[in-house]
Amino acid sequence: MSSARSSESPALERFQSPGKGRGLRALRRFAVGELLFSCPAYTCVLTVNERGNHCECCFARKEGLSRCGRCKQAFYCNVECQKQDWPLHKLECSAMCVFGQNWNPSETVRLTARIIAKQKTHPGRTESEKLLSITEFESHLDKLDNEKRELIQNDISALHHFYSKHIEYPDNAALVVLFGQVNCNGFTIEDEELSHLGSAIFPDVALMNHSCCPNVIVTYKGTVAEVRAVQEIEAGDEIFTSYIDLLYPTEDRNDRLRDSYFFTCDCRECITKKKDKDKLEIRKLNEPPSAEAVRDMIKYARNVIEEFRRAKHYKYILCELLEVCELSLDKMGAVFVESNVYMLHMMYQAMGVCLYMQDWEGALRYGQKIIKPYSKHYPLYSLNVASMWLKLGRLYMGLENRPAGVKALKKAIAIMEIAHGKDHPYVIEIKKELEAH
Repeated sequence: MSSARSSESPALERFQSPGKGRGLRALRRFAVGELLFSCPAYTCVLTVNERGNHCECCFARKEGLSRCGRCKQAFYCNVECQKQDWPLHKLECSAMCVFGQNWNPSETVRLTARIIAKQKTHPGRTESEKLLSITEFESHLDKLDNEKRELIQNDISALHHFYSKHIEYPDNAALVVLFGQVNCNGFTIEDEELSHLGSAIFPDVALMNHSCCPNVIVTYKGTVAEVRAVQEIEAGDEIFTSYIDLLYPTEDRNDRLRDSYFFTCDCRECITKKKDKDKLEIRKLNEPPSAEAVRDMIKYARNVIEEFRRAKHYKYILCELLEVCELSLDKMGAVFVESNVYMLHMMYQAMGVCLYMQDWEGALRYGQKIIKPYSKHYPLYSLNVASMWLKLGRLYMGLENRPAGVKALKKAIAIMEIAHGKDHPYVIEIKKELEAH
């Protein structure tokens, strides 16, 4: 594991964390913003929607990428990146030509195909597995319900369907284990505005346990994961990251953790539930809503969030999606204040639809309502808050409100210098945007 001081004694160690299984522990002090370690991807895959914007190999974002001469689907910085990616790209190149429009394996299937190929060519431990080997990943097969088992079998079918030519498959039982491992230990790589770029496996990063009060944040520089302190860390402290979005109240967070990772969190935030009251704040009316009315509205909010997630998946007409957001905000607004997290969730979705429709003023209106409560509900150094300041800053600049734009971009930079590091390409790029305006 490449530590900030790798030439000296190790700064981190793997250990048995009481009640949590294995974990990662600091052997020295780390200051806020300090890099604990970086981990190159064991393997990764660029999401299909970003082809042409990013290099398939190193994920660099740039103009004038060169496309693969065979499939015309993959793009690269140069010949070096193309050569380096070929052992993995060849798994898909000819299949994309043969299947044409019908080539549509999920990102999980694409990532798993690459793991199988990599395990053949690199049977030993890699640079990404200094403290945790990919073969040690938990699969939690004993905890899977029938629906999750069926989804894994569908993925295995798709793997056979799209990748039969170049892969020697393990047997079905081993594939079930592998998909279980990928589902629990895969990472999604996101850009500075938290747009999805791809999926990857970072074994040493997967060693860290979860807390809703994390002391580190994981960011990405190309296909390398970087882990920085967002709280002071002392020698002997366990290193905790967050596996989930921390906006939501305790019950919702633990539902998500149980569903995806099969455990319940017992961190300080989950025991005290200190932030829940603000997160679920109710409007102060002459006739306060009954406990039952509040419970019903929370149930409605959770359902509408899930429905919207599915609707987005099915490519609804954008103005219809916006209408769903506005109607649900109207209904919830009868009981919830605007800073209630369920209101914020739907405002964020509405802002996303406005951005997609290039309705910049509409997006700005939602963003302005979101940013202050976000800063209150999220931890001090949060990528969600940084990306919201960044979106606002870019919207203000685009709408020629330079003073507000400068202020917002500076707020984003202040968080990102801690989370991403001062020399990160994203930070440098945003500073250039400030100078250019």
